[in-house]
Amino acid sequence: MKNIEANKVEINRQLEYIKKVAKINDGKNYTYYILTMGCQLNENDSEKLCGMAEQMGYTKVAEMNDADLIIFNTCCIRENAEDRLFGKLGEAKKVKEKRNSIIAIGGCMMQEKNMTDKIHESYPFVDILFGTHTLHKFPEDLYKAITTNKKLEDILDIDGEIIEGLPIKRDDEIKASVTIMNGCNNFCSYCIVPYVRGRERSRAPKDIIEEVRCLAKQGYKEITLLGQNVNSYLRVENEKGIEYEKYEGVSSFATLLRAVNKVDGIERIRFVSPHPKDFTDDVIEAIRDCDKVCKLVHLPLQSGSTNVLKVMNRKYSKEQYLNLVEKMKENIPNLTLSTDIIVGFPGETDEDFEDTLDVVKKVNFEQVYMFIYSRRAGTPGDKMENQVPDNIKHKRFDRLKELVESQIEKRNKEYVGTIQKVLVEGKSKTNENTYTGRTDSNKVVIFEGKEENIGKVLDVKIISEHMWYLKGAIVNG
Repeated sequence: MKNIEANKVEINRQLEYIKKVAKINDGKNYTYYILTMGCQLNENDSEKLCGMAEQMGYTKVAEMNDADLIIFNTCCIRENAEDRLFGKLGEAKKVKEKRNSIIAIGGCMMQEKNMTDKIHESYPFVDILFGTHTLHKFPEDLYKAITTNKKLEDILDIDGEIIEGLPIKRDDEIKASVTIMNGCNNFCSYCIVPYVRGRERSRAPKDIIEEVRCLAKQGYKEITLLGQNVNSYLRVENEKGIEYEKYEGVSSFATLLRAVNKVDGIERIRFVSPHPKDFTDDVIEAIRDCDKVCKLVHLPLQSGSTNVLKVMNRKYSKEQYLNLVEKMKENIPNLTLSTDIIVGFPGETDEDFEDTLDVVKKVNFEQVYMFIYSRRAGTPGDKMENQVPDNIKHKRFDRLKELVESQIEKRNKEYVGTIQKVLVEGKSKTNENTYTGRTDSNKVVIFEGKEENIGKVLDVKIISEHMWYLKGAIVNG
């Protein structure tokens, strides 16, 4: 757990830098543009970057061409993220030449030395590089870049403290994410996250609960608890005897769910991502008992083959995964499941892939996030010699996609005629005469409504189904 006094000192330092930059920017109407790549944790980090930027006198713009400060918050899970960044840096260079903009790159990709070396060598016009452990020092880095006109690199290779109290600017007024822990101890052989996010560190229970209460007072209705492995929350601290302030009886992920469930004003609670090997009975019981915890559970599979799972270092077998699913279905009424699947991991045979299809058929997921395996430098998977050829990976991906879409189509038909609890999120982006919301199972629903319905949970009867959304009508609305 963090040193509370040291945290306060560091936050106060950064608040002083925020004031210094704001003074420099006073009256200049400066703007900023931010591009977020990657997962919800990155999105949560970007909300903090936005909060700091706006307190320093910058106004957010939608187009990079209009920005005096350009921020890229990067991801390194898949190779296409690198390609996207390098393409955007070409655009940013032109903007810098035109407006003298400051360019800052942060996030997971900056924790990879080969990436920072490449940026120094090929993109010397970039002003600031910062890592996942030094995000809180962005005001200081920006001040130094402005006043010294020197290139800055602020990256820690070690595990950084979780700094509390950063300004935050959220785009959504209905749903909010709350990080409960950082880092990962699992070292799956395909994943770079433990190397760039560090080891597991849990936030103090009080900090999490108070943040949720604050969001509830601001009118937020749905909370998503975030972490690389949420159901191991406080495990390291408990095993190592690391002291933390006891609060609301929270000593595990299950007790955290129960505590957040008691917060007045919050209507729904979601969480991502758990790990099947850590899905203990007390977590299953908490999901069952807590009325606000959504019964759609994200349960990453990655592969249905026991052989591939072993090489992936996932620490469960096909049978153990299916047994866990059965236990959850027996104990949690109205349970639905979503998952992640990687196609074409090194050594995956036709038989291994058939095992994946078999699990998908048996579980009948509500949502499946499918990925073609992408080699990541620095991971064990990248060094494996038995890489699957691209054409085979794509053929398998297409087969999986066809199966998943056939299941979704069938499941969508089962919604027609039912009445669903829908959290109204706002007007539809494609038709301003209709509104959009989501069911407990995260299905998008489009329906006619009124502006005063936004933020409410309404009964909506499903009248028709489409592949990626449902159409409905408000009951007694």
